[in-house]
Amino acid sequence: MITHMDRDKLFALLDAFAVELPSWGFADTGTRFGKFLQPAAASTIEEKIADAGTVHQYTGCCPRVAVHVLWDFSMGVDATATADLAAKHGIRIGAVNPNFFEDQVYKFGSVCNPDESVREHAHRHMMDSIAIAKAVKSDTISLWFADGTNYPGQDEIASRKGRMHGALRQWHDALAPGMKMLIEYKPFDPAFYHTDITDWGMAYVFAKDAGRKAKVLVDTGHHLPGQNIEHIVAFLIDEEMLGGFHFNDRKYADDDLTFGSIDPYAAFRTFCEIRNAAEAGKDVSGIAYMVDQSHNLKPKVEAMIQTVVMAQELYAKACLVDRGKLRDAQARTNTIDAEECLKSAFFTDVKALLAEWRKGKSLEADPLGAYRVSGYEARVAREREAVRAARGGTSSTSYA
Repeated sequence: MITHMDRDKLFALLDAFAVELPSWGFADTGTRFGKFLQPAAASTIEEKIADAGTVHQYTGCCPRVAVHVLWDFSMGVDATATADLAAKHGIRIGAVNPNFFEDQVYKFGSVCNPDESVREHAHRHMMDSIAIAKAVKSDTISLWFADGTNYPGQDEIASRKGRMHGALRQWHDALAPGMKMLIEYKPFDPAFYHTDITDWGMAYVFAKDAGRKAKVLVDTGHHLPGQNIEHIVAFLIDEEMLGGFHFNDRKYADDDLTFGSIDPYAAFRTFCEIRNAAEAGKDVSGIAYMVDQSHNLKPKVEAMIQTVVMAQELYAKACLVDRGKLRDAQARTNTIDAEECLKSAFFTDVKALLAEWRKGKSLEADPLGAYRVSGYEARVAREREAVRAARGGTSSTSYA
């Protein structure tokens, strides 16, 4: 029951909460050891967009789909056609993700590679990606680098840092007006000795140096065990350097599990810091909420609906924290009362509230149940299996 927040205010906050889906999350995925195929998995950009539009149809809060340049666009294909296709499915193209890790020339890195010809290859790809972003009217370029070294002495670390600085400055200046560049970090994998952007502090330095259009992207799975992610989030918001998230969950490292499946309280605490900042007058409207998951075992669309519903629930709970009581408890240094303010909101059942919000949007109260009744999964499985058989193969979309 809402006792300290107007229902209309909560629903307005839910109206503004949008989750961007990843095109690659609808494709066949796997681990470094192999890939598990699903009949209904998408294997073309057309199928991925259709799936993303379906998730938005049942959840009402996923108006954008992120694309991965090498996986979703072919040479000679008009990118605007992809944007037009997305519009037909009731969504639009979100973040454009260049690929700096899959090409064979990136064996020893992309922009940090000591080989100038490889760095130039990466630069051309980035310019192509910016052109695609302009064509599809995307306002975001999302960057993740696999650059690093596997052995001591393999390369000079400070020199690699300088190469990264130079590339990011140049790319920042090539962005169109209104476009932003998000810089992601990762502690390890695939570079096991050192990664060139290994944590939020390094991403912050690179973004700050690149220019005002560059911000930090926090992937919730890209942290070492025990890392306090909500502390990072609060710090970056206060510095006006938090650009967005890649939502997922993990047990050990970058497991890309369904958001909130392992530790929903941690995700809730992250949302709490965002709402704390908003209540304190900080502008959090530009934070991008994006998904980056690998559904190896779960059906793709179902897993994505499950993720979005979980994100909505945890965000709603964070909105319901009684911040008047919380501030009072903090002022009195009453640790128990302060913690209970968070726990009370976290354990609030918000399903009925979200069902009411969906009713106001002419949506089904239970998105996952409604999707299952629709028969979409079985229908597209038959259609896609037939198409793959006709072209003599199976789905082979890559994921890294």
